[in-house]
Amino acid sequence: MSPCPQALPHLWRWADLLPLAERSGELVPVGHDCARRAIALSNPGLPGLPYATPNLWAAIHYLAPHEVAPAHRHSQNAFRFVIEGESVWTNVDGDPVAMRRGDLLLAPSWTYHEHHNTTDRPMTWIDGLDIPLVSRLDASFFEFGLDTLGTCETPKRSRGERLWGHPGLRPIGQPDRSSSPLMAYRWEHTDAALTAQLELEAEGASSVIEPGHAGVRFSNPSTGKDSLVTIRTEMHRLLEGTRTAPVKTVGSAVWQVFEGTGVATVGDRRFELSRGDLFVVPSWDELVLEAGDRLDLFRFSDEPVYEALGLADTYRGKSA
Repeated sequence: MSPCPQALPHLWRWADLLPLAERSGELVPVGHDCARRAIALSNPGLPGLPYATPNLWAAIHYLAPHEVAPAHRHSQNAFRFVIEGESVWTNVDGDPVAMRRGDLLLAPSWTYHEHHNTTDRPMTWIDGLDIPLVSRLDASFFEFGLDTLGTCETPKRSRGERLWGHPGLRPIGQPDRSSSPLMAYRWEHTDAALTAQLELEAEGASSVIEPGHAGVRFSNPSTGKDSLVTIRTEMHRLLEGTRTAPVKTVGSAVWQVFEGTGVATVGDRRFELSRGDLFVVPSWDELVLEAGDRLDLFRFSDEPVYEALGLADTYRGKSA
C-alpha cells in the first residue's frame, strides 16, 4: 500500500497567469482593507480550496508601480521568489530587504512584513506559504501592523545580509534561530553555486545530484537546517539534453521554471515547460525532468514536516 494523494499533477502556464495578475492590478486596490493582491493556485484535486497541495499555498503576487502593501504578520511561514521585475523592497521586522529577479526572500512565522514599489514598473513574484497545514492544525493567527511604512530605506544589502550573509561564517554573538535569520538569498550566489557544481563535474569531481543535474538547498545559517521550519526551498539546474532518473518522495512539491524549456513527466502526465510555468508533484507521484535548453527550476516542498514526524524515511531514493 502506498499514499493516495488528493492533489493531482497540474500545470499553470505563466503565459496565462501573468495577464491575470496584470488585470488584477487594474481591478483590486491594495490597502488596509485588502492587504495583498495575490492569485492563489487551486489544485483540481482539491475542489473549492485555494491550495496547490494539501499542505502548500502558492500564489502570484502583483505590486503596481509606487504601490505599498501595508504591514501584517501571521503564524504561517512565507517566502517570495521573484520571477519578474526589481526595485521593490520588503521590510521584514523593520529590516528593508531588496527584491530582485531570482532572489528568494523569507518572512518566517510571526514576522511583520510589508512591501513598497519604488519605481514606475510593476513587479511579480510567487508567494509560498504553509496556510493549509497551519489551518488544519488550528494554529492560524493574524495581526495587522501600521498602515504607514515602518521604513522607506532602500539599501542594497539588508541588516540581516550584513550580519548573516557571509559564506561559512557565523556570528558568534547570535543564538540559533528555528527559521533562517537571513531574509534574502541572492540569485547571484545561487547562480554561482550551480555553475560551480557543473564546472566541477566537467573536471571529473563529485559535485552534482546526477550527471548534468546541479542543485542547492536554501538553508538556515544558524543551524544548517531548512531556511523555514515547514517548507523546503531549492534551486535546480539541468544542462541541455539532461534527463533525470525517476524519483518518488513522500510529501508534495511545487516547481517553477525560472529560465529555459523542457518537459516534466509527473505520474502519467507530461507537461511542456517554459519560463515562469508552475507545476505540482503530489506525494508519491513519480517525477522525471528533461531539459530542452539549459533548465533552471525553483522548488518548494513540505518535506521538513514529514521528516519531523518521522514519515520521510518510509521511502527514500529512486524508483525501480
